[in-house]
Amino acid sequence: MTTPWMIDELAHAGPEHLDEAFVAAFDRKQGFPDPGPDLAALRTHGVGPDATVLDLGAGTGRFALAAAGSFDRVIAVDISPAMAGVITRRARERSLANLAVVTAGFLGYRHQGPPVDAVHTRHALHQLPDFWKTQALERIAALLRPGGVLRLRDLIYDFAPAEAEDVFADWMARASRDPLLGYTAEDYAEHIRTEHSTYRWLLEPMLDAAGFDIVETQYEARLFGTYTCLRR
Repeated sequence: MTTPWMIDELAHAGPEHLDEAFVAAFDRKQGFPDPGPDLAALRTHGVGPDATVLDLGAGTGRFALAAAGSFDRVIAVDISPAMAGVITRRARERSLANLAVVTAGFLGYRHQGPPVDAVHTRHALHQLPDFWKTQALERIAALLRPGGVLRLRDLIYDFAPAEAEDVFADWMARASRDPLLGYTAEDYAEHIRTEHSTYRWLLEPMLDAAGFDIVETQYEARLFGTYTCLRR
């Protein structure tokens, strides 16, 4: 997208994602999430070994690196040059010739080749305000073949507005006390203030309007949503 009203995705990604020291500790702070359930969800919904899989907001590449061992072609896309650099280095260390790395965002990525079979994105869509989430989801749908799979994980609010204070208080009470080992209450508060997590009852109509059918949904702590969607 190139329009006069286009947002700066790099600015919305948050300055910490551009900080090499933060990126170096990113996996530990995230808790080393297991990509296994996401890979299994793609396989369950018909994504075979010969597939092309796109990972948007790929971070340090935990999903993309694992996916490269399961699918024919994987494209890891991240707006942060520091993140893209980590994936590139790790792919080279593992001799993963089928993993391409692109420095771009949801709105700026330019796909080369036929439609992809699956798109994965984890904890990245919340960097965009809601209007731009809809634009991103429209672009994802256009990248996918009919019947292609979107596997979406994000921090999504599964509660009524009046419950926000109680839910956030419980969330912060369970936060890490050590910023080197996990996200702290201060990190969570900063997310709420400066990021763009949205309500479930707003996101799901966005997915429908973009051309997706939701086939699986799972929530944890009323804050973390996982969606498997098929492109109509």
